[in-house]
Amino acid sequence: MITNETKGRVWHGRVKLADSFFKRFRGLMLTRNVNYALVFVLPAETKANASIHMFFMLSDIDVIWLDSTRKVVDFKTAKKWRLYAPRKPAKYIIEGPVGLIRALDVEEGDLIDWSPTEEKEKAVPVKSLIPGRIDLNGSSSGVAMMESVGEVKAKSQ
Repeated sequence: MITNETKGRVWHGRVKLADSFFKRFRGLMLTRNVNYALVFVLPAETKANASIHMFFMLSDIDVIWLDSTRKVVDFKTAKKWRLYAPRKPAKYIIEGPVGLIRALDVEEGDLIDWSPTEEKEKAVPVKSLIPGRIDLNGSSSGVAMMESVGEVKAKSQ
């Protein structure tokens, strides 16, 4: 979720952080349908660090540059295969789908905040042996049910 605190406008889409070198390097390149926002946390507040390229982008995006106090210093819809730099130094960059700027009603000087969407870890099914001779590997359904731990202990003795 991204919020324009100045105007009380909210964008309820997914938000991811690009807070490492690799995440910033990859950005949204080669992403077919940009349906989330990516917040870049830059190492320093400068115009050079905040410059972006649109090489290898598959669609146009909305870009919002913020200073270290999270105030908007520049914003625009970025077109594929071009270079962009903010008018003033920036510490954060928000890249998202076209329409993000309009949804937040962004203007220079607005205070923007964000809340990253929690990434749920993917569950990986694992066959395992449970102590007490219960073997799930031989189960045809992959699920074993028991009444109580006491019954299992009694059967194993």
